[in-house]
Parts: sequence; structure tokens; C-alpha cells
Amino acid sequence: MKLSLIWIAAVLVLVSGAVLRAESPQITSVTPSTAKPGSELSIKGVALGKTKVQEVYLTDHKFDMRVKVLDQTDTSIRFRIPPFAKPGRMQLLVLVSQPGKEPRLLEQPVYVLVEGDKAELSSLK
Repeated sequence: MKLSLIWIAAVLVLVSGAVLRAESPQITSVTPSTAKPGSELSIKGVALGKTKVQEVYLTDHKFDMRVKVLDQTDTSIRFRIPPFAKPGRMQLLVLVSQPGKEPRLLEQPVYVLVEGDKAELSSLK
């Protein structure tokens, strides 16, 4: 009897953990992974709808740059890189909203390489 209660408790913990993770926005991929300023990109993931993600940013960890969202669903967001974006490797951030809580920025494990002139890119190396 005790063993079955332990199994039930373990299953409940695993299921509740999966539900909590599913509520947080998670970006799994960006296409294309290399682009120029003004280019359109598409990100895929879970919980990316307008009720969860208020804004999308690119960051080099010195400057957070808000991007223009063109289309947004629960599993994808299409956006444009700002024309003033500097060349370099940029990480994606999302501004997350939750009822009753302050909005917060979540770093995502996805990066975009913003291309520029060859002279600018060689100075980054």
C-alpha cells in the first residue's frame, strides 16, 4: 500500500512539473539563424501566444533591442530585426506576463547572428 502511494505521489510531482514548464514560454528554434538588419525571422516554441509573451528582444547582454513582432501564435512568432541592429551574436529574450505578477524578461537558449559589412564582422573576431 505504501509503495503504491509513493508511485502516485511521484507521478503527480512529474505531471505538475510538466504543467508548470508548459506555462512558461520556451523558444526552441529560430529560422534563419543568420540574418541582416531588416530581415524577417521566425521562432518556434511553446507558450508564445500574446497572453504569455508581450514583447521580443535581441540582446548582446549590454543592450536589449526590442524587435517588431509581425505575427504571433501559441507556437511561433515572426519578427523583423531592427534596421539599426549592429552585427554580432544576439540572444533572444521574451517579456513574459503572468496574471498578478510583474512582467519579467526571460533569456532563451536561442541565438541569431546579425550580419553586417565584412569590415564590421572582421573587427568582431
